[in-house]
Amino acid sequence: MPGSHLNALVCHPASPANGIVALTVAADYSANGLALSFRLTGDPQDILIPPPLPATASDGLWQHTCCEAFVATASDTDYSEFNFSPSGQWAAYQFTDYRCRDERFSPPLAPDSTFRLQPDGFQLDATIPCALLPTAAMLHVGLSAVIERRDGSKSYWALAHCGPAPDFHLRPSFTLQLETP
Repeated sequence: MPGSHLNALVCHPASPANGIVALTVAADYSANGLALSFRLTGDPQDILIPPPLPATASDGLWQHTCCEAFVATASDTDYSEFNFSPSGQWAAYQFTDYRCRDERFSPPLAPDSTFRLQPDGFQLDATIPCALLPTAAMLHVGLSAVIERRDGSKSYWALAHCGPAPDFHLRPSFTLQLETP
């Protein structure tokens, strides 16, 4: 992605990173929204990839292999969470504070994503439209992924891990700062 920020995700020390060489995310904010490109390098035969499904909203995607983005502004406790499954399903949530989900939120449109299995891993590209993002000159973004292995074990990857257990909702882990156009 031209003008994008390439970010390495790190595995939480309490979870196994077996079989995964690297997990990176390119992020770019443009007039179209926030474009993300997750690239996992590792043995794709060892990763449990959900089968393709219709591109609809679905809860609980984080319980299996899933790529995620958390987006906030510096001056507010509100934040958004976006989940992208290799299946094509997605989720968009609004929170008013740490893990306080706004149950009234219904996304006015869907984010877009595509998934490609590759010989040395996978790539998941997603675009979050501007209408789903906070309005501010600077966004604070947390990028993360849950990777499920065929044996059922999971590893938790993020830009930063700020707690003793994996918790992508912790605001100090929203370390990527992106200027909006």
